[in-house]
Amino acid sequence: MTENKTNTQPVDPLKPYKGRFKTYGRIPAEGRNRDDIFQELSVMAEEENARWQNGRVSGTFYHAGEEHRAFLNRVFSLFSHENTIQFDLCPSMFKLESEIIAMTAKMLNGDAAAARNPDDQVCGTVTSGGTESILMAMKAYRDWAREERGIASPQIIMPHTAHPAFDKAGQYFGIEMVHAPVGEPDFRVDPQAVEDRITDNTIAIVGSAGNYPYGLIDPLEQLSEIAMQHGIGMHVDGCLGGFILPWIEKLGYTIPTFDFRLPGVTSMSADTHKYGFALKGTSVVLYRNNIFRRHQYFSLPDWPGGMYASPTASGSRSGGLTAATWASMLYLGEEGYRQAAKAIMDVANAIKTGIAAMPELTLIGDPTFVISFRSEKVDVYHINDYMKTKGWRFNVLQLPPALHFCVTMPQTFTPGIASQFLGDLKAGVDYARSREGTTAETTALYGMAGTVEGNRQMTEIMHGFFDYLYSL
Repeated sequence: MTENKTNTQPVDPLKPYKGRFKTYGRIPAEGRNRDDIFQELSVMAEEENARWQNGRVSGTFYHAGEEHRAFLNRVFSLFSHENTIQFDLCPSMFKLESEIIAMTAKMLNGDAAAARNPDDQVCGTVTSGGTESILMAMKAYRDWAREERGIASPQIIMPHTAHPAFDKAGQYFGIEMVHAPVGEPDFRVDPQAVEDRITDNTIAIVGSAGNYPYGLIDPLEQLSEIAMQHGIGMHVDGCLGGFILPWIEKLGYTIPTFDFRLPGVTSMSADTHKYGFALKGTSVVLYRNNIFRRHQYFSLPDWPGGMYASPTASGSRSGGLTAATWASMLYLGEEGYRQAAKAIMDVANAIKTGIAAMPELTLIGDPTFVISFRSEKVDVYHINDYMKTKGWRFNVLQLPPALHFCVTMPQTFTPGIASQFLGDLKAGVDYARSREGTTAETTALYGMAGTVEGNRQMTEIMHGFFDYLYSL
């Protein structure tokens, strides 16, 4: 903890404003001045922006520049009060969302599905984020399998590296999520292990493009064949890579086929608020045909309040996010996305080449825009401890211990960022070597995972952590 400059009390980094600004536990009797409120929030925003605008944060802020953000905020303000579910009062919302869906489907080669089978017309919905996109697809498979095949105890097979949103879907919707192992050296899912786990209750399988821990694309072509052979669904999670892999591929990089060109792919998720460079809070879930999408919808015809229906889990959503997403896609266009992908890959390639030259470190797989690495010679958690002192924020991986850095546009705005990164990383390796035999601070968070008792303890810690964050 650091010292609070206003009251000389230790500052909790998770609650840095405590003691600096008044804490509200009730609505004030009289409203505050607008300028004062804005000034207080501006201080918070300025301090938090300073943490990532220097390009030292992995992923998190998928930001295409201040001018782009200002433009999206202007667009948002036009529709901030509109509600996407009120289709009669806000008809612009379904125009914009229909076009967002169509543009995303085109980008992910939905035409290939229709060319193979005219009945397959890729369709989808806009959601509030990648988690909701994944939840909706899993719910659609559950209901499809129950209605079409009478499966009451559904199972979905997913790589152990797939996003936790799939496990969340299993918990929410009563689906058994069967984890398939990933293997060294690249930690992609083993297709044979997936097929070995298929039972009469299997309704779908999952692959990532790319997965969150390592940014790698699972062997989707083989998974597609397995899904077709067994007549089950296949979801490709492109929440991370969906809006950058198409452009990396167009730049001439060798990228495994990951989209609707694969005949077994029946659904995909892709986040517009990541490499689509929209404001936070939007994603797209796509289906090969409307048979699956209709199982996503919810309707209640006999409610006393009138007939109720919603296409996604969300009810009300701000139309500002939809409008800003549409505007982002139109403003950037294909050329803008290609240019962004090139700038990102230039930085990523420089970092990747530098890491590969460090004998203490081992790259995991063949990275693209996410560079993950491990070490058998030093403790990577010590490296993380050191890099934090230099202002870098990695994503810390476990099972096995590793680190990753996801390159986004902020890195491309900082001249010499790759050299800075590699210089500090080399010093971090030297630091880790000097700390051999000691326990890294990072280990305190990740050292207990992988055992039943450890998981139980970590669950309690994480739940308590949220309780603490929501306390005044």
